[in-house]
Amino acid sequence: MGEAQTKAPGTGTGSQVQASAERARKARVRAHWLLNTPALIILLCAASGPLFVVIIYSFLTPGDYGGIEWAFSLDGWFSVFMQRDIFEGTLSVADAHMSILWRSVRLSLLTTLTAFVLGFPTAYFIATRPRETRNVWLFLITIPFWVNLLIRTFAIMELIRNKGVINTILMSTGIIEQPIQMLFTDFAIMVGMTYVYLPLMVLPIYASMEKFDFRLVEAGYDLYATRMKVLRRIILPLAKPGIVAGSILVFIPSLGAYVTPRILGGGKNMMLGNLIALQFGQGRNWPLGSALALTLLAMVMVALLIYVRGVAKQDSGRH
Repeated sequence: MGEAQTKAPGTGTGSQVQASAERARKARVRAHWLLNTPALIILLCAASGPLFVVIIYSFLTPGDYGGIEWAFSLDGWFSVFMQRDIFEGTLSVADAHMSILWRSVRLSLLTTLTAFVLGFPTAYFIATRPRETRNVWLFLITIPFWVNLLIRTFAIMELIRNKGVINTILMSTGIIEQPIQMLFTDFAIMVGMTYVYLPLMVLPIYASMEKFDFRLVEAGYDLYATRMKVLRRIILPLAKPGIVAGSILVFIPSLGAYVTPRILGGGKNMMLGNLIALQFGQGRNWPLGSALALTLLAMVMVALLIYVRGVAKQDSGRH
């Protein structure tokens, strides 16, 4: 009996301590939410607000002279993939939109691949330099970011135009007799985007390679592995997080690029970003432009989900 009476106060004291700790935890959570409320409001208004407007516009009717009319319509979404003949009223696939969509995806993938082919050796070279000189090489890689995108695009234009640097050198050396038409082609767009986004591939790969223990490479050579096997079985798996991150950082902005395709494509080789701008400008079809913008957003989200799932699988494989 005395033992039970002795335990009772202790039990009551323990429950009071737990209740007090729970109240303190809830108070901290409320304080954190209150402190974060201004930032959340700004994010809601500045980020989610415009997106919400675009979503609404995509379900409205285009105005006769631009803008929108407040009448519900699915024509914007319908016109993304289908088109109706103005004379017969028959339906068909929107070939122009599908062609631009395919060009955007294809050029973005080619840009990502080209940036990887150029960026991986560059990152490996920097990672294998003495530690005191790496910052100098990284500094040189980031120099293009100091220059406006428009100026960098015009620099590429000066290189590949008919009377540009490349054609002038080739003609003066007798390799070609007529200028090679490079400007205003898909090739020009890919070269321009590769030049613009190459640092976004180099830096993540370098961040992964910087942590390398290059004794593993030496061990591979000691076990008579060829250079290709060392690259495929040791270096690439260890650099995979940086490669995936760099690919995402290059693919996503390439998919929605506007300035580079507009200048180097000459208005003939449009990409999705140019098509969206056209609908909000000369096309005066804001619902279609909004639907196209949301289609681009969906494609970006799919790319990010693939990246997140790949990282999650890699982490689960490690554990």
